Amino acid sequence: MTQPTRTLRNAALVGVSTALLAVTAPVTASASVSPSASLAWTACEGTGLDPRQQCATLQVPMDYADPDGPRIDIAVSRIPSENPGARRGTLLLIPGGPGGSSLNDPSGKGQKLPQDVRDAYDLVGFAPRGLSPSTPVDCGLDHGDLATSKLRPWPAPNGSVDANMATARRMADACATNGGELIRHLSTANEARDIDRLRAALGERRLSAWGVSYGTYVGAVYAQLFPQRTDRIVLDSNDDPDPARVARAWLAGHEQGVEDTFPEFAAWAAKPGNPDRVARRAADVRPLFLRLAARLDREPIPWPGANPEELNGNVLRQTMLDSLYSPSRYPTLAKLMRAAERGTVPPAPAAPPDAVLQNVAAVGAGTLCNDVAWPTSAATYQKDVAESRAKYPLTAGMPRNAMPCAAWPFPPREAPVRITGRGPSNVLLVQNERDVATPLSGARKLREAFGRRAVMVTVDSTGHDAYLANGNACGDRTVSRFLATGQRPAGDVYCRR
Repeated sequence: MTQPTRTLRNAALVGVSTALLAVTAPVTASASVSPSASLAWTACEGTGLDPRQQCATLQVPMDYADPDGPRIDIAVSRIPSENPGARRGTLLLIPGGPGGSSLNDPSGKGQKLPQDVRDAYDLVGFAPRGLSPSTPVDCGLDHGDLATSKLRPWPAPNGSVDANMATARRMADACATNGGELIRHLSTANEARDIDRLRAALGERRLSAWGVSYGTYVGAVYAQLFPQRTDRIVLDSNDDPDPARVARAWLAGHEQGVEDTFPEFAAWAAKPGNPDRVARRAADVRPLFLRLAARLDREPIPWPGANPEELNGNVLRQTMLDSLYSPSRYPTLAKLMRAAERGTVPPAPAAPPDAVLQNVAAVGAGTLCNDVAWPTSAATYQKDVAESRAKYPLTAGMPRNAMPCAAWPFPPREAPVRITGRGPSNVLLVQNERDVATPLSGARKLREAFGRRAVMVTVDSTGHDAYLANGNACGDRTVSRFLATGQRPAGDVYCRR
């Protein structure tokens, strides 16, 4: 994939794959690898990559219940250890999503790792099953259904979920019709099994990993299914592992995530001297946002070139959600609020190509819907949405609403993996205190599930992605020390700003 395409894909992830929020084999203890699964490393295609990055293709079973049946490709990349004499093993970079790729991360965020960590490990990335350039899936969704504010299940202005249920049926039907056999085999457990095939193909007895966002759930599932194959595991910005709800719990977490982070935006947006200031006092920002969203519900503003081609209340709400992922994105929301006050719109935001959105959306839908059965009753969602709207007006009921999974035609073929404390004590969770997408409340549930296997570093910071991104120096030092030396805090710690 070229560097511009990768950038567009990453831009899509916040609004698509986390918004969408299979056929799997019985759990096995290990994976055997045939000679055909060996990795032939070659130069990577694309621009903007570290010249040391190499690429290869791993073949894995499409259906682990039929290991001798059809196979699919998993695209893999690596940058070898910078000091072979200090090499410990492989650090797998597990992407978020579902629908995210870490294929170019050895050249990207991997180079932010301290030197002693880059010396200790080969840095390995991959495109998870279904995601191009691995064997891809595509649901052939309508262009309008690729809008970020459509993929997130925002209710109608009056709170009705009728349109959301219709969208769920339309999208699920498209995936069933156009997704092929592979759409049924997308799941977190199968991604974990692919990872163990990759571990074996790399010749590693044990694997270290740095999983981010949805990648924390993938990493947790891998550590549960293959505990003795794990070395040093870092899980960053952590998902609630509730085995009864899985992605429904992640979506619901946005309610508290927004409440945790919006005050930080409000303080910034009211700061004197801020060119994007929207109010004189921080206390005025929230009511202003709610008034603007309500007004845009009633009177959308035409927005040529955008998808949808209007600025409505839900587009403003979706922009709010996206902008709270990082303080660096606050200006995007502030500028849109200022434009809405004037009755204008900024230039239409750049959108990734539809082909990229189609692929990301299909991987997201397939994985989330195959992991666990969702309710199918509109009445269930209507009740939950009404409760959510009353308690959390900023998110307007979206976090408890119906996704394509409400009409998914393929029942899960295995129960979700339950995370437990069984296995080696080699997991370090790092979590920002204020995180819109994976709030601290959900991270604490993962910490509790792991029990003695884990310790958690809570970071006094705001934003999604803590380590080497939106965290702080204390948190970064703690994680880097663990990766480089294995030294982990004796218990849970709090890193003040």
